[in-house]
Amino acid sequence: MNIHSFLADDDQQSKQYKYVVNNTNKAQEYRKNDRSESTLGDSYLRSFALKSAQQGDYTEAIALLTQLISRHPHNAVDYNNRGLIYFQSGEVQKAFCDYNTALKLNPNLASAYNNRANYYAACGELAAALADYDQAIDFNPYHVRAWINRGITWRDLGQYEEAIEDFEIALLFGQREGHIWAERGRTYHLWGDWNCAIADYRRALTQLPSLDNSKDITGYRLRLQLENWLNELLSDQRPSW
Repeated sequence: MNIHSFLADDDQQSKQYKYVVNNTNKAQEYRKNDRSESTLGDSYLRSFALKSAQQGDYTEAIALLTQLISRHPHNAVDYNNRGLIYFQSGEVQKAFCDYNTALKLNPNLASAYNNRANYYAACGELAAALADYDQAIDFNPYHVRAWINRGITWRDLGQYEEAIEDFEIALLFGQREGHIWAERGRTYHLWGDWNCAIADYRRALTQLPSLDNSKDITGYRLRLQLENWLNELLSDQRPSW
């Protein structure tokens, strides 16, 4: 399962989320009275789009980003963000169109290449996905998600050595280690190196959110998947009598 970036890099996304929490009551009061452009500025719209998407209200998030696009029709980032929410909500063709529009407006937007690559990977077009991940990394060599996603795609192609190399490079950035260890462990698992797989799975479990904490949805789902992988591996190692 590919990891999809959302709206902003991790640090910026965290700052946006804190901003939303601190201003929710005030902004909601504004929205009750008036949703005009003069009342709700661009920063409010982007913040509420993020919050709505995090809460699973994709319809609201898309509506807010559509409003932003109507204000700023040449803003590639807003198209890319709306495309990502379309993708998360299952409207993949609309997502693909928005990614293409974003890249026409800004051919150097690394996150749009990563997101479009995720679309290609989900459709089974792995060669096209690799090409877009390459572009994302060329434009932003520090794009951790692109390194992880390209590693997953190499693994799907059975190119385990290339996958491991991408995961090891991703680890150098000191971000999302739990996700990377989980995906590298899965690669070792499929490659037949069970000792390395178990070691990576156990490292990942120290970083991923616990099952009683579902705020990090991506991490929560990966932990569930990881525990299944680990149980599968350990059960295969138990002797049968």
